[in-house]
Amino acid sequence: MAVLRVSWAESACVGLVRACALTVVAMAAPAVWAAAVALAVRWGPGNPWSWVAAAVPACAGTLALSRPACRMARHLVARWTGTVIPAGYLQAAPVIQLSTGYWWNGFGYERTRRDARMDQRWRLRWTDPATWRDLRFTVLAPVTVGVTAAVPPAAFTAAALGLGHPALPARLLGALGLAVGVAAAPYAWRAAVPQAVRLLRPSPAMALADRVGELTAQRADTTVAQAAEISRIERDLHDGAQARLVSLGLALATAEKLMGTDPERARALMREARTGAATSLSELRELVQGIRPPVLNDRGLVDAVRALALDSPLEATVSADLRLRPDPPIESAVYFGVAELLTNAAKHAHATRAEISVTRDGTDLVVDVADDGRGGAAVRPGGGLDGLRRRLAVFDATLELTSPAGGPTRARMVVPCA
Repeated sequence: MAVLRVSWAESACVGLVRACALTVVAMAAPAVWAAAVALAVRWGPGNPWSWVAAAVPACAGTLALSRPACRMARHLVARWTGTVIPAGYLQAAPVIQLSTGYWWNGFGYERTRRDARMDQRWRLRWTDPATWRDLRFTVLAPVTVGVTAAVPPAAFTAAALGLGHPALPARLLGALGLAVGVAAAPYAWRAAVPQAVRLLRPSPAMALADRVGELTAQRADTTVAQAAEISRIERDLHDGAQARLVSLGLALATAEKLMGTDPERARALMREARTGAATSLSELRELVQGIRPPVLNDRGLVDAVRALALDSPLEATVSADLRLRPDPPIESAVYFGVAELLTNAAKHAHATRAEISVTRDGTDLVVDVADDGRGGAAVRPGGGLDGLRRRLAVFDATLELTSPAGGPTRARMVVPCA
């Protein structure tokens, strides 16, 4: 019974905090409206222009609060329930300077980069359908989300006021408010979450448009990565194995000419040619391993990750519970993802230990990489982790990174492989 009481008390406290957070987010717009009405009343209710002057800051404040309030609501829902609500905001195109000196921002031409950015920002803000969806949530949230979430805070406030009053009816009302608050706190925020998801979720048409844009970007990234990989292979072959094979052919031709006149010199050239052939073979093996490590073909993902951990400068341990082998492209992506994370841990985070876990969660392949480094890792545009996230996105996979300052760093790759 004591454990049950403690559990219920903890649930009520957590529910009260979450209900208060949702109430603040949902009631941000009514607070602006109330401030505008108070301004109109103070200016003079008999003056018709006072209401017009109050309507302007009310509308501007509601529009300004819509995006921050919706971002906070999405963050809270994702943190509490794990339900990720896509924002669906339009992404700004790069601003390009033309040969005429003008700047093109995707909508028009401007004389300076600053003007082009500003014009692009305002045009995106007004033409983005997500802006009006956020505005709809901000206007409807006080009724759909705020009323339910406000029950526990209002009940506890009434309890505090009533129980502190000497009159018996007030104390009875305070006790009733306390009972209602304790009973509603664990559930009020849960009832408000589905309404927030329904109002903030993009429409099917917008979700489809976002998906098309994402697939287009992935196709472009794949094309660029493929071209870069082909160039790397050609460069390695031209500068390494090809040069050695040409030298090997010249050495054999010279040895053939010297075989009758200078056998000792010919034998020395043959020995050099044999050494060059062994070196060329080693370089070709390293090149093939860079494309797809042979251990992946022979032993599978788990053993390849274990071999990677043995070659790592870190003291890495691998735990795996993987009975079925994923498809070869997924194995390669995960293998090089683990290699990227271990390299970052050793090079940038100065870690000494790492733990790698490879498991299956339903139809998903889950890979966790944790290190004891100094933390502070972040996915920056153009960085290695950003490239890893883009490579995983081709398989509808995700990369979750937790790296507070001072460490530890924990990265999770979740790859669907039904």
